[in-house]
Amino acid sequence: MADNLGNPFKIVVKILRRIGSSYHAAAISSKRNVNTAGKLRVYGKPLVEIKDGCKLYLGDNVVLNSRNEGYHVNMFGPVKLFADRTGAEIRIGSNTRIHGTCIHAYSSITIGDNCLIAANCQIFDGNGHDLSFDDPSNRLNTEGTSEPVVIGNSVWIGSGAVIMPGVQIGEGAVISANSVVGKSVPPMVVVGGNPAVIVKTLLD
Repeated sequence: MADNLGNPFKIVVKILRRIGSSYHAAAISSKRNVNTAGKLRVYGKPLVEIKDGCKLYLGDNVVLNSRNEGYHVNMFGPVKLFADRTGAEIRIGSNTRIHGTCIHAYSSITIGDNCLIAANCQIFDGNGHDLSFDDPSNRLNTEGTSEPVVIGNSVWIGSGAVIMPGVQIGEGAVISANSVVGKSVPPMVVVGGNPAVIVKTLLD
């Protein structure tokens, strides 16, 4: 009996979630500095902040998931897409799924098609501040440098991974959970650790 009484409420919740997902997808797609190539699937409310003079490009059937329910690990925060310096671009390829991850572009972050990016990852192309060893007290007044990040097609990035500025990840590579990737990664390998190193190759 209790289950039967609960079903209508579950249906209402599902309907409201679908409405919310459609609303968030439409709100993102309607931004003047966002270009979408097709369907955008949004679960939960992401943080999308693309400043004037910056661009966000989304391929067809991109998934932005900020909803913890039903996801296989605990998600600490929503998807965050942030581009905040003039000319900065974020490009996300078709069929790519992003879960509870921060992508912050100072200049350029490109993510290919068919990628899987698990929750709690940090992908950024800038340091935020200069080292300023000649005058450390001035460090907080600096903005740092940036180097483009390029993630190839069909890359799988495990939960909690950090992708540093200037990194290129080859097609089909796998980044193990909690890895810190500071150097480029060739195609079709598994890397892991801090700093990340190759632990498995296609030949294995």
